[in-house]
Amino acid sequence: MRKKMADTIRFLAADMVQEANSGHPGAPLGLADIMTVLSEHITLNPKNPNFINRDRIVFSGGHASSLVYSMLHLWGFNVSLEDLKKFRQLGSITPGHPEFGHTAGVEVTTGPLGQGIANAVGFAMAKKFLSNKFPEINHKVYCLCGDGDLEEGISYEACSLAGKHQLNDLVIIYDDNSISIEGNVKIAFNEDVKKRFEAQGFNVLQINGHNFDEIDSALKIAKNATKPTLIMAKTIIARGAVGLEGSHKTHGAPLGENVIAESKKAAGFSEEKFQIDEDVLARFRCMIEKGDLAEAEFNKNANVSEIEAFFKKEYSKIEFPKFEKGEKLATRASNGKILNAIASSVPSFIGGSADLAPSNNTHLNDEEDFPVGRNMHFGIREHAMGAINNAFAAYGLAPYVATFLIFSDYLKPAYRIAALSGHKNYWIFTHDTIFVGEDGPTHQPIEQLATLRSIPNSYTFRPADANENVACWRTALKLENAPCAFALTRQGIEVFTECENVDKGGYLLSEDENAEITLIATGSEVSLAMEVKKLLNKPCNVVSVPCFELFDEQDKEYKNSIIKPNTKKIAIEAATAYEWYKYADKIINMNTFGASGKGGDVYKHFGFDAAKIANEI
Repeated sequence: MRKKMADTIRFLAADMVQEANSGHPGAPLGLADIMTVLSEHITLNPKNPNFINRDRIVFSGGHASSLVYSMLHLWGFNVSLEDLKKFRQLGSITPGHPEFGHTAGVEVTTGPLGQGIANAVGFAMAKKFLSNKFPEINHKVYCLCGDGDLEEGISYEACSLAGKHQLNDLVIIYDDNSISIEGNVKIAFNEDVKKRFEAQGFNVLQINGHNFDEIDSALKIAKNATKPTLIMAKTIIARGAVGLEGSHKTHGAPLGENVIAESKKAAGFSEEKFQIDEDVLARFRCMIEKGDLAEAEFNKNANVSEIEAFFKKEYSKIEFPKFEKGEKLATRASNGKILNAIASSVPSFIGGSADLAPSNNTHLNDEEDFPVGRNMHFGIREHAMGAINNAFAAYGLAPYVATFLIFSDYLKPAYRIAALSGHKNYWIFTHDTIFVGEDGPTHQPIEQLATLRSIPNSYTFRPADANENVACWRTALKLENAPCAFALTRQGIEVFTECENVDKGGYLLSEDENAEITLIATGSEVSLAMEVKKLLNKPCNVVSVPCFELFDEQDKEYKNSIIKPNTKKIAIEAATAYEWYKYADKIINMNTFGASGKGGDVYKHFGFDAAKIANEI
């Protein structure tokens, strides 16, 4: 029966790829035996995909999506046979790579290889944190990965953290089929994976990935392990495909009608497409009853109301810090006070830095370190940190992570996935301009602001001072289904604004009657623009735009009321800032990399000097 179940998975996946004439059949066929046995071990509730104590299943190799959708259909999730037939078609719920929030049962978006492993580590970290508060949360996290995932550097970062924290509920199943797109994996990857993971603190099991008893035994051992487990499953890509077993040609191309027909015949199947016999379906669909029972028992024995209260995010109750005009502090410093205020009212608010908490000001006072408390120490692992941030958000927490703005480059893939997935999480980037100073151009961000702003469905806040920083957070917390980034200063800035809200992204900070000039600025350049205004002998408006994306979303009438069309419009920003040409006639910006020197000297050296700008105007 297991053989018949596995072959059903194989041919569903093969038929999907063939029907679409696009996709990756090799991995699904190779993993079908493992998925058959794994189905006996996991607890999911297809009737309630959000059951909090469900096992988390992450397919890091998102290209094997035909396997994902086959399993979701067989288990009883809201993925129909018709949905399988629309695989990779426009508007379907079965896209080329699984997408969070798009298909019921998909836990996280995995497209770029390696992201899924880090997501799985994030799920296991979230589970460990929660189980310290609520022991009844006792699910497992399973991740299926391939050679490509292990070759990507993010997997080293994430698994290093998993070993450090002894995430015993994490089980990574490695589809060790020795094949990559270009041929045998040894042309580029010949390390000893077993020793690598043992060195990182994993329990490593080696099995034949087509032997049902070995798979079953390994899963039983992994479920009772005291540290994370890697199951190295030796498999054959395209297992069961007559004439193509073991071929790299099956990785990313349909098998062909003839091969599928011969393979079905060899397995004792009819040539019927999308065939699922009743005895097979009954065994897979018992996932519904099993999950329903697990949820009922959990609701009976767990303190559900306390768990729900923990996950509830009552942002309206936050008592934000007050800042006095004339007080001078960096926006990274005011941000630290804001984070602590949020944490005091929102128990699921959790986060940390890539070994930069003292510089990023992200430490939560009177809070213990993970896994008991909410202070995370990610180490110098920005890429994995970003993916873990996404997993925390998908789990239901309110997470934040932090590093210098220049190193946002290291986690951009995860930030992009956050925006694509609609994750509500926060990304804190300090040391936001050439004012970083002595560390020089390697540490001075130039193009990073523009990069973040260019990502759809995300919002980048660059507050002018501490008060505007509070207003930015009030706005960010209200935004739904999108990540928010904060670009914050290293240097102190005098508090001078009185804004309460920046929900439209930009506002008139200072207005003159019959203004001839409009100065548009963000962050530390807003106070510079105010200095420039004082030196001009013409009526001038100053506009602060702490969130370019929000301002860009407003209607023409509002934009024209803030940036007056009949004025000469000049944007000032210590970055490439080319996006400001959408609104400005001229920009005063950075066209080169920075330089090493005292922050104020570097700032003026590159033209960010009130007298020089006023004279130029």
